[in-house]
Amino acid sequence: MPVAGTDAHLPAIAREHLTADWLRQRFLHAPDAALAPEIPGDGGQFAGRAPTPAAVLVPLVQRPEGLNVLLTQRASHLRDHAGQVSFPGGRAEPEDGSPERTALRESEEEIGLDESLVELIGQLPIYRTITAYEVTPVVGLVRPDFSLRLDAFEVAEAFEVPLAFLMNPAHHQRHEFEYEVPGDEGPLKGRRQFLSMPWTGPGLAMSNADPDVGLSASTPKEFFIWGATAAMLRNLYRFLQA
Repeated sequence: MPVAGTDAHLPAIAREHLTADWLRQRFLHAPDAALAPEIPGDGGQFAGRAPTPAAVLVPLVQRPEGLNVLLTQRASHLRDHAGQVSFPGGRAEPEDGSPERTALRESEEEIGLDESLVELIGQLPIYRTITAYEVTPVVGLVRPDFSLRLDAFEVAEAFEVPLAFLMNPAHHQRHEFEYEVPGDEGPLKGRRQFLSMPWTGPGLAMSNADPDVGLSASTPKEFFIWGATAAMLRNLYRFLQA
């Protein structure tokens, strides 16, 4: 889809602010201006569908060269959001009791991330999807000595992107498209906008061809980060920049 523009006019988050210590303090003492999301959701929901609570983990891997965001690419056969890049996470279960518990449980189930290696430092504002999920992004610092086990049914790959890359709006692409859907009184037309943040490796990636090994270098490829995942990353940018 054509790129309408980027946000290169906005400042990147300073690298000295993209450290574990600075982020801990930011979540402890966030200014009021940081608490309002720039993108609260996808702009609607299916009629008659009750809101469903969900949570995702925003895993920040503490590499020697800096923080990386650990993301997944969903399997291509799934009914919902097939092939899309996402954070590990999912629907809340009654026994979870909190978004933090949901995010950690889902991360263990989807990618085998041991919760003992995750230090939770805070939450971002709820993101409401067009499919009526109310998603709480839970931010955690991840020790780099983890190993992953991908759920082959749900996850095709896991990969890392430098946080500094994602927190630079010059890499935030804006797309616009017109849509038309049938309605009781004729077709409904409108225009929607979404963000993307394409990332091309060197690729710290993992394929289900060998799901029991840790992240390793792979042939560079482009991962197209867009939709709800890109919007939540943009909300993280606002949270850090405000």
